Amino acid sequence: MEALASLPVAELVLLALGVALAGLLAGVIAGLLGVGGGIVLVPVLFQAFSLIGVPGHLCMPLAVGTSLATIIPTSIRSTLSHHRHGAVDWPVLRAWALPTILGVLAGSVAVGFMGGDGLKLVFALGAGNLGLFMLLGPDDWRAGERVPLGWGAWPLGGINGFLSVLMGIGGGTFGVTIMTICGAAMHRAVATAAGFGAIIAVPGTIGMILNGWGVPGLPPLSLGYVSLPGLFLVVPATLLTTPIGVALAHRLDKSTLRRAFGLFLCLTAARMAWAFMA
Repeated sequence: MEALASLPVAELVLLALGVALAGLLAGVIAGLLGVGGGIVLVPVLFQAFSLIGVPGHLCMPLAVGTSLATIIPTSIRSTLSHHRHGAVDWPVLRAWALPTILGVLAGSVAVGFMGGDGLKLVFALGAGNLGLFMLLGPDDWRAGERVPLGWGAWPLGGINGFLSVLMGIGGGTFGVTIMTICGAAMHRAVATAAGFGAIIAVPGTIGMILNGWGVPGLPPLSLGYVSLPGLFLVVPATLLTTPIGVALAHRLDKSTLRRAFGLFLCLTAARMAWAFMA
């Protein structure tokens, strides 16, 4: 890692502070929007790994894997905080758990074939389309009156798990959208989608570790495609601020919450599209 060694100590400290600050923001977003924080962390980690000289084709897989690892504790704390408000729909979480895990396993296999550019494109397209729907779509548009359980949960849970692991996010990005389209109240969708995080992040992290095991060019202290320094910088910050996001979520009206969710998706999609085209 010649580029890492050549960076002045002051720049390394600033870079570490930047990643930690991103963790603080990700914690707020995780609690506020139920998205696990990965929608913020993946672009920031991608940029940080680029700056320290990680080969370009490894930056995105490393950002995705590290983001998934940080989501495990963040999503657990977010879900428990929402549960104290009585907002988590536990029957939905139980019904979606197995198909989501199977989707994650399929996505973990796909990561090994897609490469960095493919992951950038998936992130940009997925986040961009959902963000535009949340910003421009009608608030009252519904495809159903209730969130599917039983066999109806299988295709939706599988798609959620598959796309979420490719993007390095906790499932809330797609989960919130799917649940609101199926008739769930926005606050309940956010609270429940926070629970998708651990369901997706645990097998997703294991898959990224195995996919990256022994790959040359990874930075020091990497466990496959999971950067341990990045993990240790982000997790304490996200755990600190997640309850703040939860409190905000239960104070904002559903329209404001929906627009905030859409705006963040569009901004992060634009950043990743720029990286893809560069």
